[in-house]
Amino acid sequence: MEEGVLRSLHQLARLYGAITEYRDFAGRPRQAPPHVLLAVLAALGAPVAGPADIPDALRRRRQELWQCRCEPVTVCRTGEDNHMELRLEAGQSEGGILCRLEPEYGEPQEWTIEPDRLAVAGNETLEGVEYTRRQVPLPAGLPPGYHRLTLQLPEGYCATTLITAPDRAYDLPADAGRIWGLFMPLYALRSGRSWAAGDVADLEKLLDWTQNLGGSLAGTLPLLAAFLDEPFDPSPYAPVSRMFWNEFYLDVTRIPELERCPPARELLNSPAFRAQMAALRQAPLVDYRRGMELKRRVLELLAKCCYTAESRRLSALRQWVTENPAAQNYARFRAAVSRRRADWTQWPLRMRGGDLQPDDYDPAVERYHLYVQWTAREQFRHLAARAGERGPGLYLDFPLGVHGGGYDVWREQDLFATTAACGAPPDRLNAGGQNWGFPPLHPQRLREQGYRYFIACLRHHLVHAGILRLDHIMGMHRLFWIPAGLPASEGVYVRYPDKEFYAILALESRRHQTLLVGEDLGTVPDTVRSSMDRHGLHRMYVLPFEFQRVRRQGLNQAPTGSLASLNTHDMPTFTTFWRQSKPGIRFDLARFLYRRGLLKAPRDNVQAILHACLKYLAAGRARIVMINLEDLWLETAPQNIPGTGPEKPNWRRKARRDWEAFSRAPGLLRILGKINRLRKRRLIM
Repeated sequence: MEEGVLRSLHQLARLYGAITEYRDFAGRPRQAPPHVLLAVLAALGAPVAGPADIPDALRRRRQELWQCRCEPVTVCRTGEDNHMELRLEAGQSEGGILCRLEPEYGEPQEWTIEPDRLAVAGNETLEGVEYTRRQVPLPAGLPPGYHRLTLQLPEGYCATTLITAPDRAYDLPADAGRIWGLFMPLYALRSGRSWAAGDVADLEKLLDWTQNLGGSLAGTLPLLAAFLDEPFDPSPYAPVSRMFWNEFYLDVTRIPELERCPPARELLNSPAFRAQMAALRQAPLVDYRRGMELKRRVLELLAKCCYTAESRRLSALRQWVTENPAAQNYARFRAAVSRRRADWTQWPLRMRGGDLQPDDYDPAVERYHLYVQWTAREQFRHLAARAGERGPGLYLDFPLGVHGGGYDVWREQDLFATTAACGAPPDRLNAGGQNWGFPPLHPQRLREQGYRYFIACLRHHLVHAGILRLDHIMGMHRLFWIPAGLPASEGVYVRYPDKEFYAILALESRRHQTLLVGEDLGTVPDTVRSSMDRHGLHRMYVLPFEFQRVRRQGLNQAPTGSLASLNTHDMPTFTTFWRQSKPGIRFDLARFLYRRGLLKAPRDNVQAILHACLKYLAAGRARIVMINLEDLWLETAPQNIPGTGPEKPNWRRKARRDWEAFSRAPGLLRILGKINRLRKRRLIM
């Protein structure tokens, strides 16, 4: 590509938010190839099919940005003087501009501004037309919330969503102290009462047990709706929706309809059903298909019993459906998927476009999905209320993306860049990069809808979580887009409006009193962590990562504003890390722990090293210490191996020890008691 054309391509990319160069894991600069930039620009909506289109596309983009009178979103800080930017053509400054503010709560306000009295922030001339940027002062004392400001101009109007938010997200009260909790994927948590996997009752039992030991929270992976038939994808990080729960985790025995539904009780007590349940319980891997099929047989009977006769329960269900129209839309979508046994991308054109007619789905299946979502809402709210009685309670996980064939993408097609996928560039562990398989959100279209979808997904979690982990916090700043048909190594970073995301996170976390943790592992610029700290988001501190980074200098303590742990679900267990590490690393870590008085001798004993590392974290400054339960019995198998597919038992491996075994294990109880005492001990700085 000629130098002049390449320069114009880079200018066009910057105007769309595409980043033309980044530094890889080794700190080396990587330039985005022209063909990849063109493909990403096309995914962003730029009118470019090839190099010949670049000059006209650049001209049109410049005009588009200047002719957009105001930004679709403006962040305001409580207690500060705020303003918004207004773009006008020269000569349009005559006459007043009517402003109308519609607050989230309260009465609208109106006032008039004189353009020629507004401060000038800049100007530019495009094709003989002069444009100027003016600063419009905003009303003082706006309460926290989402407000709509409309400006009536001589040639039309423009509008912006004002997000008035505090500077920092919610934090736990000072008297909460330094807390700790236990982590296990719910599908892996098994007990004598489990079916194919753990359920809401098992999670409640884990939480009660943890809090009785002095801990504050129980954590697990995302529990969102998933495809568990045809199509099939059990990954908790590829949910059908980020706004609905996975009925796979319902506790059937707690559903009130069971008491007045003889067919369901007969099925549950039948020898054949009980034999299938026992086989699923004893299997070392979760069989999602058979497990969901078994549970659904009971849930369908309970749903039918609920809908058959008028009752308070049915009235409450109908009221919930009326108040939550998205639930009915979701239920019809799932019913259409069941009929076609294919995701929406394979449907006829009319249905793909969002138009579902009564003949497109079975009404009984629609009612089933309404019923199980209503029931899930009840069970999760009960769990969250119980969890919050003695501390933060639930530690939930907010995934970055959703399944490309799922409900959210079907419902919000304009919001997703469906000709690209999210991923990560090559690094030490993945030489070819990673393609995560789900479409990225379009940053500009998110802003144009005032972040309605993102806020709805966030609230679905915040209503229940005392602490919420935000998967891949880098996605608030930039995401690696991989155009369709290209390998993961050929992607481009696209910028996102991080200030607007942080404003929403601060506002919503305060409203729901939920502490936020950003997953900031891997190649993350210091600027991202500075932003997290500035806005009150806790970071993650994983001891093996930190030790290998500063091995010779000695391990640094976890920062106060962090969640500290020995691994994550995407990493090897601690025992595997220890056994796979080079002898020099093992020796250095053992020596460090010995010198800190945490080991009796610098010996190569994995259990002694594990306990010493946990005590080191527990005695440290980190606000939260999260302990992977499986580490405590020296598990070696991981829960997920990034970059692999069905050939590995990802998201399927049950815990080697069941509830009845680990909850009474003397050695496990001793180390948790020690951790609790260290966490409760006064920290001497």
